[in-house]
Amino acid sequence: QVQLAESGGGLVQVGESLTISCGVSGDTAGRFVVGWFRQAPGKEREFVAALRWSEGTTYYGDSAKGRFAISRDKAKRMAYLQMHSLTPEDTAVYHCAAGRGLITASVRQGTKYGYWGQGTQVSVSS
Repeated sequence: QVQLAESGGGLVQVGESLTISCGVSGDTAGRFVVGWFRQAPGKEREFVAALRWSEGTTYYGDSAKGRFAISRDKAKRMAYLQMHSLTPEDTAVYHCAAGRGLITASVRQGTKYGYWGQGTQVSVSS
């Protein structure tokens, strides 16, 4: 069983940076992948970024490329999402998700992840 706990959300101004974190407990073996997804009010869930826990390979959604960076600290069992140059369009609840055995084509699909955190609110004010 895997449990995920996000932290670090909050209110920031346009152009500022914010790092959110995801604590991972449980078994991280078996081609374990950690991803970040976000959902804004009235919008569909959107893939933000993902990372293969073992080798560190990263994947990014279009909205995150060039501005966000996903990383992990294996020893601390933490995953991070560094977000820069934030805009009001980045306002959403950000969820950490995890899954096993995801092929590259699947890492952007939320339905392929079996474990989800409760989410952390990120609000960007203009």
